[in-house]
Amino acid sequence: MTSRRRTIALWRSNTMPINLNTGLPRPPFSQDVWLPSFERMSALLWLFIIVITFGGDPAAGAQGDGSGAVAVSGELKQWHKVTLTLDGPFARETDSQPNPFTDYRMTVTFRHESGAPEYVVPGYFAADGDAANSSADAGTKWRAHLSPDKAGKWTYQISFVQGRLAALEPSLAGENLAKYDGKSGSFEVAATDKTGRDLRGEGRLQYVGGHHLRFAGSGRYFLKAGPDAPETLLACADFDGTQPGKARKPRAGEAAPTRQLHRYEPHLRDWRPGDPTWKDGKGKGLIGALNYLAAKGCNVFSFLSYNAGGDGDNVWPFIERNDKLHYDCSKLDQWQVVFDHAQQLGLYLHFKLQETEIDDNRRGHDEDKGDDKVSTSLDGGDLGVERKLYCRELIARFAHELALNWNLGEENTQSPEQQRAMARYIHDTDPYDHLVVVHTFPNWQDRVYPQLLGDRSVLTGASLQNSWSAAHQQTLKWLTESAKAGRPWVVSNDEQNPADMGVPPDPGYEGHSGAAIQNGKPYTLHDVRKATLWGTIMAGGGGVEYYFGYKLPQNDLACEDFRSRDKSWDYCRIALEFFRDYEIPFWEMTSADILVGNAKNDNSKYCLAKPGSAYLVYLPDGGTTELDLSGDPGTYRVQWFDPSDGGLLQQGSVTKIQGGGKVALGLPPKDETSDWLIVLTR
Repeated sequence: MTSRRRTIALWRSNTMPINLNTGLPRPPFSQDVWLPSFERMSALLWLFIIVITFGGDPAAGAQGDGSGAVAVSGELKQWHKVTLTLDGPFARETDSQPNPFTDYRMTVTFRHESGAPEYVVPGYFAADGDAANSSADAGTKWRAHLSPDKAGKWTYQISFVQGRLAALEPSLAGENLAKYDGKSGSFEVAATDKTGRDLRGEGRLQYVGGHHLRFAGSGRYFLKAGPDAPETLLACADFDGTQPGKARKPRAGEAAPTRQLHRYEPHLRDWRPGDPTWKDGKGKGLIGALNYLAAKGCNVFSFLSYNAGGDGDNVWPFIERNDKLHYDCSKLDQWQVVFDHAQQLGLYLHFKLQETEIDDNRRGHDEDKGDDKVSTSLDGGDLGVERKLYCRELIARFAHELALNWNLGEENTQSPEQQRAMARYIHDTDPYDHLVVVHTFPNWQDRVYPQLLGDRSVLTGASLQNSWSAAHQQTLKWLTESAKAGRPWVVSNDEQNPADMGVPPDPGYEGHSGAAIQNGKPYTLHDVRKATLWGTIMAGGGGVEYYFGYKLPQNDLACEDFRSRDKSWDYCRIALEFFRDYEIPFWEMTSADILVGNAKNDNSKYCLAKPGSAYLVYLPDGGTTELDLSGDPGTYRVQWFDPSDGGLLQQGSVTKIQGGGKVALGLPPKDETSDWLIVLTR
């Protein structure tokens, strides 16, 4: 609770009773009781205080209702955020009768003049319309966002319904509020003028029925690489209503869990004049951190949007930790500032909607469900009022962003029925059909994913957690299984075990050796580059996100400085630039390790192939190999790419081969024991 809200709450609770209909203080008199003059004067004084404190007559919220005027704002260009703001019913975040989040259903139908596309977009209560800066918790502004696919004329029509829980289902009956319902109009959208990393020049990232996402505007296919940590990224001191988590005992080998909120002070130097802030300069550290990641070539970051009762216990979108039906308008507006900026930097948003400790009533992933309830879970894991509202509110506020996925949960343990229901609700509510994935424990994957493949759910991807050295095999497994089931998934490696280690920091960072330990053996960022980054991509995966463990410097809960993995980001950038600069059609290529003699798909060497067109062969330890082209008689040019340093393609000892049988690919240009990528093209 912000200091503003806390002060009001204490004043309410300690001075006078509360009117349950308005949520406001009820003056200590009644029209039916004659008061002595002293008491009458006291009552008038209370009314004066109320008027000064709340800016109006607290008993007459309807008198402050908006005029019904509609404003369309933003850069009215293709793929840009266009905001429709309705001057609607007056409400407060804390209201319950009606609740502005559950009991008003604002939806806006946007339609291009050609007839397609048409989007039915959920709206939301936006307080005074500038809550990110004002910290307002009341007002008459209601909003919906469009990111238009096409230039030209767009029309809008508003539906505005009041009724108990009307917001949660389009079929629920209610009263159409005549002053607001049916409002319509139009606006003109120009072509996009953005280039470079700005996603507004690329368009919406879409699932198109294959193993990779594609930008609707540019047609370019997408591979991702960036951080999975800190999972508590949104536990930033600059956001309204954000509080440190509850104290807890450390896990074995873990330093005492931090109860400090993030400030990202090492990245203040990365903020630039002209970058966004809120409330007179807040947010510079986090905005600077995203600037740094983008400058390093990363194109994704992830975060929990709700973790009350989890490891961090410091991120929730509500006005208070335990109030799941009232949302914090100013905090969420501030999140939106960050997300909008991230999209302009070319950063994909990985929404992890909950974590394992709070996704259902299961306390621990190896225990049976029982009568003991997890109070911070949403509906105990079911699709009820709390979960529907949570999903709808995030979709209404953030689904206009062009590149994102909705992850049902980190290390998710909900039942298949609960997962299917949640995924379906997200799918049906999100007008833009963003990717929907789920993440679970490594030893739960065979238990969870088969229940969701094909037409058993609307999921379109998997977010994998495995040992850093198992990324290739596990990515390939779920790519193969999902294709067999009839709906190919986008499969990414998003968390690397061992859980206490993850991806180690650079050698020398804060005096660290750069080595992490698994089963008594060290591994480094070079091993991660080979087996995780290239292992995932060469399996046909959608990319990687790097997890930082909980024992290493700048870990998953405490990370303030992304420079701790600076060199790893270089390796990510080099990989992404290779596929972009050399126009490798990775979305048309499949894993073919058997062609280099790796029938077990282990980490000895990988092959990614588009037979008749191109082959990639990755050698983690350098050396040479043969490629079986018995089924491909074509002639290929042979070049070599350095995954450590990048740069131009180079020539090795063999520059051309003729297919039709097994062919030797020769030796690399230099450093024969380093990892190399062999590139064969027609």
